[in-house]
Amino acid sequence: MTFPFQKGRLTARLAKQADELRLCQEMRHARFFGKVGRDVDAYDARFEHLMIEDENGQLCATLRFRIAVDGAALGHGYVGQFYDLAPIARRTGPFLEIGRFCTRSDPADADLLRMLWGALTRIVDAHDVTMLIGCTSFTGTDPRRYGTVFQRLAQMHQGPTHLSPQITATHAVPLADIPADGIAPMPSLLRSYLTMGGWVGDHVVVDHAMNTLHMFTCVEVAAMSAARVARLRAVAS
Repeated sequence: MTFPFQKGRLTARLAKQADELRLCQEMRHARFFGKVGRDVDAYDARFEHLMIEDENGQLCATLRFRIAVDGAALGHGYVGQFYDLAPIARRTGPFLEIGRFCTRSDPADADLLRMLWGALTRIVDAHDVTMLIGCTSFTGTDPRRYGTVFQRLAQMHQGPTHLSPQITATHAVPLADIPADGIAPMPSLLRSYLTMGGWVGDHVVVDHAMNTLHMFTCVEVAAMSAARVARLRAVAS
């Protein structure tokens, strides 16, 4: 896995110093909480932190990731506190868990998303990852705001029943119970996941501390088309 690497005006690299991690945490806090501060939790120490910078060295986007080498390790990450991952843990790893993705501005532009996927492709190839998992964040705690999106996801992008995590969180809302009237937009990262052939779980989890709704999201590497994989590797090269 070779970082940093550059494409056009953007550079992707890993945070190595304390001040670099602080920049990532400050961006996360600004985007998730809407004010100055640092978004810090116990999981940060278990993850690596990706930074995408522009030609001026300004941070444009960040996410954190970890490699779970097998199913036994899968449940010890951030996603595992909200979802029963036992159905996925029976699959062969390694697994790539992604979280806390945010950008300097929203929605993310196409170049930034391509760079993100190029960086993730490098990580996937370096570790022979079979599956990417994460929690997509929807701002706010009222699922009805996204009713139209959630019903479309339930109808068109639902994951296979034998792999979908079961409800374990106290504040979980099945997609089937959310009326299809809210028109707030889908997060740009989730749209990107879906173009890769990704799928979502059958419920959202309300996280009042983060003021967000979590939706389980998964991309199975083997299910991606050969053409899509070739395009991603072209970005990652």
